Amino acid sequence: MSNTILRQNNNQRLSRWQQTLKFTQGVGKVATGTVIGLSLLAGSAITGGLVGLALSFRNLPNVRVLENYSPTETSYIYDVKGRLLTRLHGEANRDVVPLEEISPELKKAVLAMEDSHFYQHQGINPTSIARALVVNLRSGEIEEGASTLTMQLVKNVFLSPEKTFSRKLAEAVLALRMEQVFTKDEILEMYLNTIYWGHNNYGVETAAQSYFQKSAEELNLAEATMMAGLIQAPEQYSPFVDYAATKQRQATVLNRMEEIGWITSQTADSAIDEPLLVGKPTAWEESKLPAVTQAVKAELNEQFGKEAATEGGLRVQTTLDYFFQQMAREIVKNANQELRRRGLNSHQIALVAVDPRTHFVKAMVGSVNYQNSQFNRALNARRQPGSSFKPFVYYTAFASGKYTPSSTIKDTPVKYRDGSGYYRPRNYGGGFAGTMSLRQALAQSQNVPAVKLGQKVGLNNVIDVAKKLGMESPLQPVVSLPLGSVGVTPLEMAGAYATFANNGWHSDTTFIVRVTDSQGNVLLNNQPDPKLVLNQWAVASLNSVLQDVIQSGTGTKAQIGRPAAGKTGTTTSERDVWFVGYVPQLATAVWIGNDNYQPLGSDVTGGGFAAPVWRQFMKKALVEEPVQQFPSPSQFEPPQPSSN
Repeated sequence: MSNTILRQNNNQRLSRWQQTLKFTQGVGKVATGTVIGLSLLAGSAITGGLVGLALSFRNLPNVRVLENYSPTETSYIYDVKGRLLTRLHGEANRDVVPLEEISPELKKAVLAMEDSHFYQHQGINPTSIARALVVNLRSGEIEEGASTLTMQLVKNVFLSPEKTFSRKLAEAVLALRMEQVFTKDEILEMYLNTIYWGHNNYGVETAAQSYFQKSAEELNLAEATMMAGLIQAPEQYSPFVDYAATKQRQATVLNRMEEIGWITSQTADSAIDEPLLVGKPTAWEESKLPAVTQAVKAELNEQFGKEAATEGGLRVQTTLDYFFQQMAREIVKNANQELRRRGLNSHQIALVAVDPRTHFVKAMVGSVNYQNSQFNRALNARRQPGSSFKPFVYYTAFASGKYTPSSTIKDTPVKYRDGSGYYRPRNYGGGFAGTMSLRQALAQSQNVPAVKLGQKVGLNNVIDVAKKLGMESPLQPVVSLPLGSVGVTPLEMAGAYATFANNGWHSDTTFIVRVTDSQGNVLLNNQPDPKLVLNQWAVASLNSVLQDVIQSGTGTKAQIGRPAAGKTGTTTSERDVWFVGYVPQLATAVWIGNDNYQPLGSDVTGGGFAAPVWRQFMKKALVEEPVQQFPSPSQFEPPQPSSN
């Protein structure tokens, strides 16, 4: 159907507006007692008869609650540079905007269709009431509502949608009260931000973004009249459903605006001829980084509660860069293919990178393929860290003031009584090295010296250190604790090692930089406020030893051409392999394993399989980062041995 025919057909329909108006204006002249009575009833309502009705509706809501009315709003999650990642909302996808940020064309189009006398009446429209009374009593039911825009607002906010005379009377009473409390502009602003525009869009701003990918402030006349036409039946007239019906409805709006003299015929013709560059539904778009936004949502729920996260209009700046995260995902995907090509019986890899200076999470990959598995192993899989737990034991020793990296320990057979008999720690590959320095023992990842050292410094002291570094997984002081026999998450390991990388300065690990409300008020600011939680000489000594792990120990496949420290981890029967390492600007944990705890294969180690993945990621991640050295232990005073 051509636009010209659309306009002609709608002009014919518009003549019925005038005919109906003339009919209702002449109701009092009709020579029947019933109609005269109706006319008098309408008049009494207009002149104050609703005062009596108001007494019958004492239990109606107090419209003054709208002075602090805050409708639910959509929350938005962005990457660290402001790129939108996802929206969080319940049923109502809504952004609240002030009236001055709504297109004048849209305001006029809506008023033309819904209540052209809005700025003249006091909440109810006498002519509309008379017309509706006639129509409804003729039919014996509610067919025509006579609702003003104010009445529509109170219905949407306070009342049920049922079509009954009592509901309509309550609607009228509340509308009168509303007009006594609020200005016309305030009512119009609430209305435009409250009503439903189709496809889960509540309020004009999200509707404009969905239909035209622009703000409500930028809508032109053609777009505004299309949107105004949606209000009566949003899905029926939606351009996403039936573009022809959309244009036909748009013509109705334009003709109505012309008929009441708000636009010229030429303006209407130009608007109807303008094609609508329609966008797409946005309410339920998938996140661009689903695993990341799930983690952010969990942090929001903890900080603000689930309702605030989905209905509070939060603006959330995350710690991650979209493209950096994409790089990490690609590294994990390619690494998994390479490892399987090498015969590794591995189905999953997790990677977490944390900035030691801020403890902001910079990358997080919880599975090889999120579409196939949404379980986030980086955050939720507690797996044995193996020898990558040993640095906590060695730090505790150095911090006690009784040990240095040059201190010696005997790598000789030993046994300890436990609940079921005796525990005899063994080194990977068997055999014993005899007397060796702590530096050598850690660099070569000897198990027996780590267990002995744990007994000497006290396992509860080791646990205290781990907790200072942010570990929340339950840790028990079992003899095998130094060998990583308890479950922890990759995020916990990356966060703890990040404090080593920052020479003992610690902040809480987070995915969120800051949160504001929709007005820009700051609700949460996670700008780092680090606290010194470790002895700096002990940390510097540990960092020196862990550099040897990469230079000449079990982690040589993690060499990246700059100073780096780290530790390999391999558990019993090769069920989990790890490499956790860092430079001063970035700490990263890599875990490889199977969800069913099946072994990865014989002779599979963290140094042989996890370290190369770590190296690939770090080399790309640090391309623009300058080479930095770790502080030397000589820069700090060694701790004094305690008297205990």
